[in-house]
Amino acid sequence: MGVTSKLTGLLTRTRRTVPARLTPGDAFAEVVDLHVRLGQREVLAGIDLTARAGEVLALVGPNGAGKSTLLAALAADLPAASGEIRIDGRPVGDWSAPDLALRRSVLPQSAALSFPFPVEDVVRMGRAPWAGTPFAEGDDRAVAAAMAATEVTDFAARPFSALSGGERARVALARVLAQRAPLLLLDEPTAALDLRHQELVLRICRERAEAGDAVVVVLHDLGLAAAYADRAAVLHDGRIAADGPPAEVFEDALLSRVYRQPVEVLPHPRTGAPLVVPVRGAAPATASAPSAPSEQRPAEPGLTAI
Repeated sequence: MGVTSKLTGLLTRTRRTVPARLTPGDAFAEVVDLHVRLGQREVLAGIDLTARAGEVLALVGPNGAGKSTLLAALAADLPAASGEIRIDGRPVGDWSAPDLALRRSVLPQSAALSFPFPVEDVVRMGRAPWAGTPFAEGDDRAVAAAMAATEVTDFAARPFSALSGGERARVALARVLAQRAPLLLLDEPTAALDLRHQELVLRICRERAEAGDAVVVVLHDLGLAAAYADRAAVLHDGRIAADGPPAEVFEDALLSRVYRQPVEVLPHPRTGAPLVVPVRGAAPATASAPSAPSEQRPAEPGLTAI
């Protein structure tokens, strides 16, 4: 019996509650006064954040700011030292793993497989949470649509292990899309991609938000965040330094301080979206506080940990 079949069998035997359709603007995931510790270090301190249906929320900030840690906590992959995380109106700890898998899908920073599964089988793993529900009848359509959206259909039969880094990243995203959870948590989905596919991924994020999903995406490219996100949360030393529309929070002084690099923020000549340009030749800003420890993204249990 294959891995997908075993997952399907397990989930079929588990009673689950299918999430209700969301209304744009609904708070689907909420973080309240969140503190996370890794060992003796406090990595996140006093985080308040809301992911709403119909919005793309970008988490931005320098390396070590806590972006991936926040995403992992929001996914219930990392325990909170204190504070609360709610998904679909309930604390994440109150959901069973199968119920949680119907509500949130997670794209980790990297994807690895121990066996040479064909690409289509990897994408189909995203459908496992729906086994035994009326929505299981749409598995083939969901898999085909996800592969087409991410442009991986042409190598559906190739083993995942034979793909390039960028191809693997797109297959991993296709699995997340096939899962069709109303909350998408994406950790640096553009890191291994070329220019064309970076734009493709962010267009997909926008399409999912316009379809009613809540999308939370960790990005290093402030230009992509400004162009595609409805809101941006700027993290700095484990705290949120600003949260709002990119046009409001991407401000010279704030970004220069957070990134310890002088920048200018200019409007795009056609769209008006903020463009963040480093001031080259200027001395970097002095650190105001020690950086948070390097972000370590735990593997998602069950469906994504291979």
